[in-house]
Amino acid sequence: MASVLTAPTQPGSATATDESVSTAHDVPASQQVRMGRAASVGAGFNWLTLVVILLFHAGALAAFFFFSWQRLAVMSVLYVLAINVGIGMCYHRLLTHRGYQTPKWLEYAMTVCATLSLEGGPIFWVSTHRVHHQLSDREGDPHTPREGGWWAHAGWILFGEALHAQTDVLARYSPDLGRDRFHVWLSKYHWLPITLTGLMLLGGGWYFGGPVEGIAMVLWGVFLRVTLGLHATWLVNSATHLWGSRRFETRDDSRNNWWVALLTGGEGWHNNHHAHPVSARHGLAWYEVDPNFWGIWLLAKLGLARKIRVAQFDPANPRPAGH
Repeated sequence: MASVLTAPTQPGSATATDESVSTAHDVPASQQVRMGRAASVGAGFNWLTLVVILLFHAGALAAFFFFSWQRLAVMSVLYVLAINVGIGMCYHRLLTHRGYQTPKWLEYAMTVCATLSLEGGPIFWVSTHRVHHQLSDREGDPHTPREGGWWAHAGWILFGEALHAQTDVLARYSPDLGRDRFHVWLSKYHWLPITLTGLMLLGGGWYFGGPVEGIAMVLWGVFLRVTLGLHATWLVNSATHLWGSRRFETRDDSRNNWWVALLTGGEGWHNNHHAHPVSARHGLAWYEVDPNFWGIWLLAKLGLARKIRVAQFDPANPRPAGH
């Protein structure tokens, strides 16, 4: 029997239990928000999203004409904060699946980091991902490759009505966040932190190096960083349901993909994740590098993370949680 164990102080140190916990927050069919290719394409192009994505890609290309090691360093730091700390550690493993707990102030700070990725506010991101788990690789999955590899990678965000600010509609998938005033507020104003970051980069670069330096900092610290982060996250939706190995026989097409794991800090061990959704650790073997879990481990060492759930399984007979 696969199980999940809780480690109050150090990851992987507590005893296993037979309880398998689901945080997909399954919603009855009559109350579901319609997602998936059929529903989204029928609603037509989301022109605002398309224009924003094209502008960021254009800015990302322009950034290569303004390279400097200092700009690369700034981009790298912000990338780690947005994608590793924000998306991987916070939106995914903390808020969506509740694989561990942190003090509220830290949860809020990490959530702000996540909004720097331009992937929406916490209620939108968490709700969409919970729908993905509830209907994974079936009709209604927001981004299954069964409806096309490009659709799973980026096409799914270019069609249909934007739900970023519709916290009341999405709260049925994330009632825990819908009861939190901060998460509701940030979901409506998720664009604010990245806008302020861009202004700070522009002002700081301009002050220390002139207008060209200010613009170049924005190109590297916002446009190129966001574009790379978006594609890294989208690869989890597309590539890890198309290519890789399967340790667990899950009901979906999830796979463990090493190169996606390297790009995303461990999110590419997707078959492991779908088999044990609440596990804060995705890399379940010594060779499955999982920097996002190392970050959670570090928080635990600092006394800032507790009740860390880590999947346990029999290597000779691996089974998903609940089987």
